[in-house]
Amino acid sequence: MFSSSSLVITVLLSAMKCTAAPLIQERDSSVLARGLFSGGPLSGPSSAVVDSNLMSQFELMGQYSTAAYCPNNFNSPGDQIECAGGNCPRVQDADSITAAEYSRQETSTDVTGFVAVDHTNQLIVVSFRGSSSLDNWRTNLDMDVTQTKLCDDCTAHRGFWQSWLDAKDRVMPAVQQAAASFPQYKITVTGHSLGAAIATLAAANMRHDGYTVALYNFGSPRIGGAKISNYITNQPGGNYRVTHWNDPIPRVPLLTMGYVHISPEYYINKATGQDVQASDIKVYEGSMNLRGNMAWLYVDVEAHRWYFDAISKCGGTEKTKRGGLRIRGVEGDAEIVATF
Repeated sequence: MFSSSSLVITVLLSAMKCTAAPLIQERDSSVLARGLFSGGPLSGPSSAVVDSNLMSQFELMGQYSTAAYCPNNFNSPGDQIECAGGNCPRVQDADSITAAEYSRQETSTDVTGFVAVDHTNQLIVVSFRGSSSLDNWRTNLDMDVTQTKLCDDCTAHRGFWQSWLDAKDRVMPAVQQAAASFPQYKITVTGHSLGAAIATLAAANMRHDGYTVALYNFGSPRIGGAKISNYITNQPGGNYRVTHWNDPIPRVPLLTMGYVHISPEYYINKATGQDVQASDIKVYEGSMNLRGNMAWLYVDVEAHRWYFDAISKCGGTEKTKRGGLRIRGVEGDAEIVATF
């Protein structure tokens, strides 16, 4: 049987009648020859270097992305943040406790995640779960573009944008309250897979509204056209789009459909299951960068599941109907102030 993530990937690639080798051919002969994008599609390695501090942030944010997959972290107020697979130890060590939980009737997108305050690292963290339900899969396949109003003609993947709109009125009050209580804390947004795409648009919208936000996403699909991707790339706060080896998801939706990535790409040049050092991460610039993850002639689903560790190990379908707001006092170095 397929796991949920395998099925998502299979459906996505089948829906676009895509295999890895034809994708490379389309990339070279169709996209480049016809000049579909105006942002300088061919790009080389960046002069940026991943140091130990940034590497540490990647690992921490990857673990926050993992935690969003675990139902106990978005459906049980008052509990400590935990990952059943033991793959978010730094988050668990921060003594992450639910301070408030809001729930609601499930939306068409089933967007899920949490907002946490990390006192150890002085962070306000918004984390989005990747694909874990049928509604999530339908969201992935809702690939028509829609206007976002973030900038002129800023069109995005309709399913990803709707997911953010479904979460926004739950996320923003929690972020606003946390930022007012801890103005010195840095706001970060993170997610893996579908969650990475939603995180990208969430960070863009928060920045548009005046917040300084750092974005860390892992294994993100492309989120929209050249204008919105360039807009997000040029926003302040820091964009860290992490890809791994021959992960298939950063290759969809196709370039020939008008989709491109934000820049830069932080490419993990290490096989699945291996320990990653800062020197293993290469930085590539460009919204249509053909190096890094895109250089592979074949893809592997397992590469999508491994970002410094088994990032989606706490997966599963969440069926609980959600509706209400619950608040409780907590003590500790980190606390969840909202889940969605």
